[in-house]
Amino acid sequence: MIQPPKHTPRWIVFLIDILICLFSITLSFYVRFEFSPSNEFKLLLKSIVPLVLFIRAIHFISFRTFAGLIRYTSTKDAERIFIVTSLGTFVLFIINFINYIANEQFLIPNSILLIDYFITIILLVGSRLTYKAIYYTIRNSELEGEKILIIGVEQFAAAVKRAIDKETLSGIKIVGFIDPYNRQEGNKIEDVEIYGTNKIEYLIQKYDVSKIILASKNIDPNRKNKIIEKCLALNIKVQTVPDASVWINGELNVKQIKNIRIEDLLERPPIVLDKKRIQEYIKGKVVLVTGAAGSIGSEMVRQISRFHPKKIILFDVAETPLYELELELKESLHFFDFETVIGSVANEYRLKKVFEVFKPQVVFHAAAYKHVPMMENNPTEAVFNNVLGTKLIADFSVKFGVEKFVMISTDKAVNPTNVMGASKRIAEIYTQTLNTTSPTKFITTRFGNVLGSNGSVIPRFRKQIENGGPVTITHPDIIRYFMTIPEACQLVLEAGAMGQGGEIFIFDMGKPVKILDLAKKMIKLSGLTYGKDIQINFTGLRPGEKLYEELLNNKENTIPTYHPKIMIAKVDEYSSDVVFPKINELISSLPSHNNFLIVGKMKEIVPEFISRNSVYENIDKQKEFQKHEQDSKSKSA
Repeated sequence: MIQPPKHTPRWIVFLIDILICLFSITLSFYVRFEFSPSNEFKLLLKSIVPLVLFIRAIHFISFRTFAGLIRYTSTKDAERIFIVTSLGTFVLFIINFINYIANEQFLIPNSILLIDYFITIILLVGSRLTYKAIYYTIRNSELEGEKILIIGVEQFAAAVKRAIDKETLSGIKIVGFIDPYNRQEGNKIEDVEIYGTNKIEYLIQKYDVSKIILASKNIDPNRKNKIIEKCLALNIKVQTVPDASVWINGELNVKQIKNIRIEDLLERPPIVLDKKRIQEYIKGKVVLVTGAAGSIGSEMVRQISRFHPKKIILFDVAETPLYELELELKESLHFFDFETVIGSVANEYRLKKVFEVFKPQVVFHAAAYKHVPMMENNPTEAVFNNVLGTKLIADFSVKFGVEKFVMISTDKAVNPTNVMGASKRIAEIYTQTLNTTSPTKFITTRFGNVLGSNGSVIPRFRKQIENGGPVTITHPDIIRYFMTIPEACQLVLEAGAMGQGGEIFIFDMGKPVKILDLAKKMIKLSGLTYGKDIQINFTGLRPGEKLYEELLNNKENTIPTYHPKIMIAKVDEYSSDVVFPKINELISSLPSHNNFLIVGKMKEIVPEFISRNSVYENIDKQKEFQKHEQDSKSKSA
């Protein structure tokens, strides 16, 4: 077997370049005199060769043209050779001119210098390209090549092919491009044929394709998902290419091509925002974002920064994530009109100071405890943070004249079966009722799970797969709605713009996803096989967990808005005379840390709160028993 060296030593490359220069200047002389130079010119050639080689050598050493790996020769290397050779020839022309002034004759005929200039460039670049071609021919002839298809027919896809041709050492062969829209079928990109999507299965079987690279940034998400689903069904690995903005020095490196992620499969068409309407209520305003370091809060900050607010107040109790967000705003987004404040939403003194000092005009309330099992075990903290925290911020918003207060809620607040969902529903009721008694416009937004948020199911599954499994799911039939973090935050901004106060906006979450199917896809995307490489274990529903989430309860219906993905929920309205005393009573019970007392009072405020798979089911049974007793007495009477 022929084994090429790992790399050619630099001194050999330098020596070869010098020999090329020697050959070039010699050939130039013979070309100039039609291969019949006189003895006088032969002597002249011998006298000027040392000078030419010395000048070339100085420039090669100065610009280190011999230092790069020849098998990776690119256009940048050719540019460097062009510049170095041009400078060397320019110096020789100057020496020639000086000699003419001193001795009234040229040291070297100028025509010879020009011929030498072009021959040197051609030979230096050509030698490198020839070596590169020979190297890959030897390498690839000894390897069984991997066959791949590229999805896409734009410049982006062509760049992927060039990156693979340039850098691969594994004998990869591109057998075709796939046009997602079947418009350029039959054409070619760099001598590789373009096929339609109907040929994917045929090409995979014909060429034994093992991998497909998605290299199209303008493909409709639904169309993309169909292509990927087809490939996964055929057990073909699917990879994707990062955005051109992160390419190294403007060129794609094959190491940047990564396996496609589940988030890419759950993507939907981009949302069209009414940017003018959003800008009207954010531009030039002081905006307070609570929970600013969280998944939703941090994305809210990023998006708000694009609408030219006067200042954004980043409020969160998490020190390190808040610091990281601060660095991102400065270094990546180049946004500096913000203040970072560490504090809890349940700290009344801290909140009061924030409102006194910064006087926010718009508030986005994203701070909340959200993990269902943890809140089920800690109802005191759920109420303390989610209810009391919301109440304090809402009250200060009224006191300090905030124009709009947008609360980020959850689908778990609908017909809640757990403490977390009930605490968010109480927060909704409080702000919605407060809207009827104050000039501040209180707006609520509800949506389901967001992809990749802290502690969500996808990062957990990914970690379990990386660790070799098993992947744990609570129930085989459990389903959830999913939305990307940017998509959710865009809709929050839009809802905030259209809200006039008192609305509960719900978002079109698309089709629900079966968590078992999600796990199986993630296993397949990782190049593994469910049941063979990775197992899935069912652990049973956790306390308070539903099989499926709802965006509306049974008494509610919706009103459409001008945005197709945003609807207004028609919900029951509450009297402040009834609601406020009950919520104050709930908050007053917190120092007791009596879980059953606290949850009981939550159920009084939210009658539809029926616990599931939880110790608090006893409260519901007791209420049912008492109701039955009362009904029996009424009938007896």
